[in-house]
Parts: sequence; C-alpha cells; structure tokens
Amino acid sequence: MSTIEATSLNRARHLALAYDGHDADALLRAFIEKEFPAGIALVSSFGSEAALLLHMVAEVNRGLPVIFLDTGKLFGETLRYRDDLVRRLGLTDLRVIKPQPEAIAASDPDSLLSHTNPDACCALRKVAPLKKALSGFDAWISGRKRYQGALRQFMPVIEASGDKIKINPLARWPRERVEAEFAARGLPHHPLEEDGFLSIGCMPCTERVAPGADSRSGRWAGQEKTECGIHL
Repeated sequence: MSTIEATSLNRARHLALAYDGHDADALLRAFIEKEFPAGIALVSSFGSEAALLLHMVAEVNRGLPVIFLDTGKLFGETLRYRDDLVRRLGLTDLRVIKPQPEAIAASDPDSLLSHTNPDACCALRKVAPLKKALSGFDAWISGRKRYQGALRQFMPVIEASGDKIKINPLARWPRERVEAEFAARGLPHHPLEEDGFLSIGCMPCTERVAPGADSRSGRWAGQEKTECGIHL
C-alpha cells in the first residue's frame, strides 16, 4: 500500500466515524457541500435504480459532475434513458466517458473480447477510462446497495478506493425503501426492467433475470464474475 492510499484509508475511517448514523440525504449533502466541495463526482450507469441517486444528488447540486461510461456496447434504451433523466432532473454537467479508440483497436479489434475474456473487456472499456476520468477528483459517489448480493453485501457506506474516498449512500437501504422512494418521487424506471432486465450493463453481458432470482444474476450469467472491476 502506498503512502497516498494509506492516507485515503485513514481518512475513510475518520469519515465513517464522523458520519456514522447519517442517512443518505444528509450524507450526500455533507460530502458535496462540506467535505469535498468541487472535488467529488457521481458515477452513474443510468441503469436500473440509478434515477433515485441521481435525483437525490440533483436536490443538492444539479451541477455536480456526473460521469457516465459509454463502453460502446450499451443498450440503446440505456442511452435514451440517460438523456431523459438528464433533462428531467436538470443535470448540467454530464460527462460521457469512452474508451480510447486506439486502445480498442489494439486490444479488441474484432469486438469479441467480451466473449473471450470479459475481465479484460471490462478493464479496457470501463476500468481504464474511469480511472482517467476520476483523476481530478478526491471522492466519488456510487449507487451500490448491499441487497444486490455477492461482494456487495459486505460493503461499507464510506470506503477508500485507491487514493480516493468512495461513498455508497444507499448501501444500507433495503429494496422496499428504494421502490418506495421511486414511487414517492415519481421517477421513471429503466425501460428494460419491464422486460425482465433487473441489472443492466453492456448488451453482451446482460440477460433477463428469472422470477425470484437475485437482481444481478443476469450479469455475466453462468460465470463466477459478479463485478466489472471498477469497485474492486
């Protein structure tokens, strides 16, 4: 662990103690306005459930940078949903991040990497571009929740992510509260949810979820892989 990463870890621990017991709204306002003014961004997939956190952030600051990873393999419905939410919520600083064309040409010229090596595809199309996009920030916001299962069931609300601080303000919220907030705020769901897609990423790695199954079981179905890598 580098000195910078150790410093980040210590700060995450301090912040976790200072904001223990704060609910998501209060936590977001504190981190956006007090702890990291001009130094924090929201990373959003504009997938299922994304509208809730986007709405909560917009209530604090509609000009907060929102980073969106356009991998080149997303559903058209996701791109249209993104544009609708940006207009609806009045977000003014959407930053669309794409992998470098030169990197794609060198590592995935036939666009089949998602089938032959999905970890390498995620590293190329998501991890590397996001790392570059976050280089000017001290902290970032994620919409992950513990009820989504797998590695997420143990995640803290505030954590160190390399040399940065990451907050997961909705980590402790149960699915029922998320659904209730969607209804109370009049938020639209991702159009693919009605068709059985409950966790929505890139087209080659996203399938419908069987009734009663975990919401993320449709991601990289049949593989041990459960995360793209940006949260590891």
